[in-house]
This record gives sequence, structure tokens and C-alpha cells, in this order.
Amino acid sequence: MNQPVFDVNSGFLYTLTVIVILFVLAQSVFFLLKASRRAKELGITGSVIRKTVASSALFTIAPAVAILLGVITLSQFLGLPFPWLRLSVLGALTYELPAATTTASAIGISTSQAVSSAADFAAIAWVMTLGIIPGIFLVLFGLKKIQGGLNNIRQRDTKWGNIMMDSLFMGMISAFTGLLFADIREGLSGYVPLVVALISAVIMGVCGILIKVCKIKWLEQYAMPISMLGAMAASIPVTALMGGAV
Repeated sequence: MNQPVFDVNSGFLYTLTVIVILFVLAQSVFFLLKASRRAKELGITGSVIRKTVASSALFTIAPAVAILLGVITLSQFLGLPFPWLRLSVLGALTYELPAATTTASAIGISTSQAVSSAADFAAIAWVMTLGIIPGIFLVLFGLKKIQGGLNNIRQRDTKWGNIMMDSLFMGMISAFTGLLFADIREGLSGYVPLVVALISAVIMGVCGILIKVCKIKWLEQYAMPISMLGAMAASIPVTALMGGAV
């Protein structure tokens, strides 16, 4: 008997997603009102509060662009509701995308078309969800101790403290970098992800020069989405030139 095709954009998924996001938005409004009232109790003027809210809202645009790109990327095979939920509430692009694509590769399905099996969708959703939960408990119960240890190392030897932090960061980047070489065995087209990543790195480097040398400080908040958008735009001609499927 043929099983019904699973719809990654079903109304049920949209309903669950909207409920959760509305709850989170309600929390945000609640704490905004509480913070505003407390600010007035402390004697902070209304104009200062409005400027603070406006500047904070402005600086959320850059991260929001990166999140939107992540939602668009994941929606290609996971539909819109689930990526929208993940990246609006808890997830981060640097985790969600590798977790989803790695799981899809492990169960042997393509990330270029929508998931048609409920079991496959559930597997990807569980990996993305369970994989990020330990981080929540680590922050809740271990952040104070971890932060204290890092501060002690920096106080004893600033140089080695900085080296350790840079090493941790490079270790995380190295874990993601391995995904760039996953398809190299497919020939020239397998190098497309690597070339696109290098283009993104070049764009980020240019942004870094503009920030450091030309003192364009506002660019700090937009360097990541600019590099992502530039690399995504470049991926189309790069894929065509290298024989991949556009």
C-alpha cells in the first residue's frame, strides 16, 4: 500500500508554528513593557527610552537578514513552518543548517527537493532539536563556572587566554568546514561549495578592511549578511560554470 506523501507545508505545521511564535512575541512585549516601566521609575526620560528601543530595533535588522537567509535555505527541503519556528525561537544558522543537511545525507535523501516522508522529516527534526538541547542546560548550570575559568586563565596569562579562545573558535569553524569537501568526489561540480565559501570569505575580508582601515563602524553589524548574500548571488554563475545544477 502506498503511503500518503508528507506535506512539509501543511496547515497543521503552520498552526503549531504560529502558536509558538505568538507566545514568544507575547513574552517580548511583556518584558518590553516591564523594562519601560522600570526605566521610568529610575527617572529615565521617555525620549531616551524611545531612542534606545529604536536603536535596538535597527541593530536587529542585520541578524534578521542572516536568519531569513537560513529560513529560505532550509525551506527548500523542510518547508517553511519548521525552519521558521527553529530560527525564530531557539536555533542558530551555524547549527541548524549543518544538522539538517548532515541528517538528510545520513538517511540518503536530497536537500534539493521537499521531504516527502514523515519519518525522514521527523528524523531531521529530532536531530536538530535534541542536538541543541544540551547547550541550553550547559548555559543554565555551567556558564558561571566556565566563565569563571576563562577569566582566571586570562588574568594569569592574557596571551594564552586569547590563544585558547581563538583555538576554540577555529575548532568550531573546522567542524563546519568539513562539509565543504563532502561532494568533491562528484567531479568539478563538487568543488562549488568550496568556491562559494572562498568567495564569502573574500567578501568578509573586504568588509573587515573597510571596518578597520576606513573606519566604517556601522558595517560591523552587516558584514555577515553582506557576505552571505554576495556568496549566494555568486553561487549561481559559479555553479553554471562548474557544471553543477543551478
